[in-house]
Amino acid sequence: MSELTDLYQEVILDHGKRPRNFGPLPDATHHAEGLNPLCGDHLDVQARVADGAIREVHFTGTGCAISRASASVMTGLVKGKRPEEVEAMFQVFHALVTEGPGAAPDLEALGKLAVFGGVHEFPTRVKCASLAWHTLRAALKGDAATSTE
Repeated sequence: MSELTDLYQEVILDHGKRPRNFGPLPDATHHAEGLNPLCGDHLDVQARVADGAIREVHFTGTGCAISRASASVMTGLVKGKRPEEVEAMFQVFHALVTEGPGAAPDLEALGKLAVFGGVHEFPTRVKCASLAWHTLRAALKGDAATSTE
């Protein structure tokens, strides 16, 4: 296994075991639940949006290491972003996890999310990695729930 792959696994395991921004967000202005019935991941994403940008975002719930790590990394990266910037990040991230690093035009823009580049090799894990994103997108649109079905 390459050193880069080892590093990626280390980041995913660290965020999966000690997720950042985990816990309720009492003053959330946006909220949605997300379910991945294939794996059983169930996340609740809460965001506080002010002046057109995400000021804070947290998540709660249960899930596999990949879904928790993806939610943890995502919540750290979207703070301060406008919804349209989050949507652009999601599109690049989705291309990364479904098609691999060659399909993502701007890996540097993804920051730590690039560690999920190997997910495309395991199609059943794509929904685990993307659940938090689908849930945040639903929350920002005002939808109460979403599913990766």
